[in-house]
Amino acid sequence: MPDLKVKLGPLELRNPVLSASGTYGHGLEMCHFTPPERLGGLVSKTVTPRPRPGNAAPRICETEAGLINSIGLENRGLDAYVADTLPTMAGADTVVFTNIGGESPEEFADVAARLDAEEAVDALEINLSCPNVDGGRLPFATSPESAARVVALVRAATEKPIFAKLSPNVAGLGDIARAVEEAGADGVTAVNTLLALSVDWRTGQPGVATVQGGYSGPAIKPVALRCAWECARSVSIPVIGCGGVATADDVLEYLVAGCTAVQLGTACFADPALPGRVVADLDRKLAEAGVATAAELIGTIADGRPAAGGSRDAHLQEAAR
Repeated sequence: MPDLKVKLGPLELRNPVLSASGTYGHGLEMCHFTPPERLGGLVSKTVTPRPRPGNAAPRICETEAGLINSIGLENRGLDAYVADTLPTMAGADTVVFTNIGGESPEEFADVAARLDAEEAVDALEINLSCPNVDGGRLPFATSPESAARVVALVRAATEKPIFAKLSPNVAGLGDIARAVEEAGADGVTAVNTLLALSVDWRTGQPGVATVQGGYSGPAIKPVALRCAWECARSVSIPVIGCGGVATADDVLEYLVAGCTAVQLGTACFADPALPGRVVADLDRKLAEAGVATAAELIGTIADGRPAAGGSRDAHLQEAAR
């Protein structure tokens, strides 16, 4: 059987399949559909310093080829996450990523510092696309400087591996990826949702109460795949691909584009047992293709250009070991 293990910076995953933040619960809610030991890792819904009620309804709108959401980072806050969720995660036989958010760089750092002592948390994913209240409610990921400032403060607050989740709604994504790498990120998640809008022409009512929201689902895969490829070419740290993933073929495309791991999100709403089946399909497809390891596919896209710097080549060689 093929070896599905991949090395994600300092972490070793049993396979490259992860859940995406906000789509698979806070902890083990989906364990009856896919046992956590079947997956490379679980990524929590965003945890913020204080409870957040989220945005007004409607907060989800189905479109022709995906979903628009404007949840507003609804969650019970850090205290409840530590007291109620993490004790159940201690027995999860998989890598646990806690996705963190805040309204200022200092709040991100405060959450990271609090979680640094929690053994159930293996890594942090920094949600740089959450509202930036200090900067006029723009995502932290819109500039290299703002993204790097958050990452640098989180890096100083924790020894756990940190992964910066970037936005596709920017110019110069590669520059932002390089900035978070230089600030101390162990990896990049590419990408969060695309800004989108749906409206009923008869009533003039938008699909979500905030008018615009985050678009996810199969329609965004080509865009997200390009974003992940750009990030992988720009940095030497590993990239986690995210966006429109629903099949083992999708996962393998992201690996070839340069990703080390891949997150499944919106597709899990329709089929919460999907991640486990995708892992089984990866085994079968690699065996049929005569590929011995998932890691050897990473970054094998034939784009006719050299990778950005020798350090990335070294990373790919290490990942394939």
